Amino acid sequence: MRVNILDINERIKDQLNSHHIMLYMKGTPDFPQCGFSSQTVSALKMIGKPFSYVNIFEDPEIREGLKSYSNWPTFPQLYVKGDLIGGCDIVMEMYKNGELAELLTEED
Repeated sequence: MRVNILDINERIKDQLNSHHIMLYMKGTPDFPQCGFSSQTVSALKMIGKPFSYVNIFEDPEIREGLKSYSNWPTFPQLYVKGDLIGGCDIVMEMYKNGELAELLTEED
């Protein structure tokens, strides 16, 4: 069965439009399944803003579709207000210099 990329893109857009802060990750915030996802979750939790997530292991269509949608081949991927912020390295750098907290606490 072939996956329709337009349908996947619509699903991704719907998810991003429905959630102010969205993390596509390996595992869950309570049980991350890779070190990069774990670090990203820790940074988000330290800031204290609620965020939504998708476990890409539970949705292989999203996992593959997101690579094309974002033109970003690795996970985790953090989105804020529908915009890709980046993966673990970028998120951690932004966390350390205060940019992530500033971005996440801006008015909706």
